[in-house]
Amino acid sequence: MKSVFFSLFGAAAMLAAGVTASSANDRYADRPPVMVSPDLSAPWVLQLGQAPGIVRQSRQQVQQPLRRYQWQAQPDQQRTAAVQPPAKRMVARPQINPVYLPQEVAYDGGQKPGTIVIDTTQNFLYLVEKNGKARRYGVGTGKPGFEWSGTHKITNKRVWPDWRPPAVMIKREAAKGRYLPTYLAGGMENPLGARALYLGSTEYRIHGTNQPWTIGGAVSSGCIRMRNEDVVDLYERVNVGTTVVVM
Repeated sequence: MKSVFFSLFGAAAMLAAGVTASSANDRYADRPPVMVSPDLSAPWVLQLGQAPGIVRQSRQQVQQPLRRYQWQAQPDQQRTAAVQPPAKRMVARPQINPVYLPQEVAYDGGQKPGTIVIDTTQNFLYLVEKNGKARRYGVGTGKPGFEWSGTHKITNKRVWPDWRPPAVMIKREAAKGRYLPTYLAGGMENPLGARALYLGSTEYRIHGTNQPWTIGGAVSSGCIRMRNEDVVDLYERVNVGTTVVVM
């Protein structure tokens, strides 16, 4: 009798164990993936799979192996990306009017070939050529209160010139809350740009700019401003001693 009882008990126990193991396997056959909540105070919320706005991945998506060449962000990289500031918005600068781009034009102003003539009312610089022609460039000229006219010679030429603002300019700009350096080495940040042609013994120059969108306007403190590519072209065409007529 005891043998029969233990046999039945053993069979029932084995059956129960089998059912329990089967139920356990069935229960975790489609286990939800472990997901880290952005709210570290309640990391279990996303594991429920029922949090508002949360879409659980399918098992196939979770178990799909990464390809050998596929990059996967590491936790440190993910945290770094999360705290990075948004990319800066690019500010679109106005394009230069095509009329101010270099071009060959007819010229009958009476100046001899090789002379530079600057029309500060139309914002053009002319390099007089032979046969009634001139090479014309767009320029930026003196803003109201800084206009001037006269005739000078080019006394010096500089490649990527440094800049030492005059004391009067430093004082004037400081009164507006803008503080200029006493010295700035040549380079892309320098407002004199790629080349400079010095006019007589004055503080005026024909020079490049790091603000090419200002060409065609009355924008300077008296200097003649050109696009960098244009002042480089002019620089190669004229020499020290060239006459410059500012009208």
